[in-house]
Amino acid sequence: MPGNPFVDPALVEGYEDWYRTTGRRADLLEKALLQQLLTRFPQASTLLEVGCGTGHFSRWFQESGLRVTGLDLSQPMLVEAARLGSPPCVCGDGLALPFPGSGFDLVALVTTLEFVPSPAQALAEALRVARQGVILGVLNRHSVLGRRLRCQGGPVWGAARFYTPGELVRLVHRAAAGKRVTLHWRTTLWPLWPTALPLPWGAFIGMEIELQ
Repeated sequence: MPGNPFVDPALVEGYEDWYRTTGRRADLLEKALLQQLLTRFPQASTLLEVGCGTGHFSRWFQESGLRVTGLDLSQPMLVEAARLGSPPCVCGDGLALPFPGSGFDLVALVTTLEFVPSPAQALAEALRVARQGVILGVLNRHSVLGRRLRCQGGPVWGAARFYTPGELVRLVHRAAAGKRVTLHWRTTLWPLWPTALPLPWGAFIGMEIELQ
């Protein structure tokens, strides 16, 4: 993708540092919310993470007991993912997934929809290859964090597209194109509250899309 900031070697090299420093608390809360979403799929054993980057969440999904495959468009990110001991990852486009329909129990996109040129198409592809459902982790446009990142701009956040929970719900229904789906979502509320609640102004939206 032209102008893809995630091929910058400096960004790739320091990508994981955020999770260990400034973003450590946010990372714990986001994973706790994603864990809640996973409990809705007790029979799931395989997961594809689209936009896996350096494999940060792919490794966590694997530690949660799933057999994980990662996919990303950035070859430098995938090299770093391999160096960090991530599950198998392939280079590919989330808008045209190189997998057959219903190839995975679950598909996850964590902080990925913000950066794809056609989010509805990316969701449609995720729904195509998922047997049980899709898990989303998306930054909330109406949150304090979302506003701060948009003002910060730069090569990463200046290229990002943020969503509200309502916008995300409408986007999912458009991408589902007649498929019967059930949605549940919550947001992380730190520092106001240590757990996730279904409130529209939390920083990180976690949503599960269950295929009927």
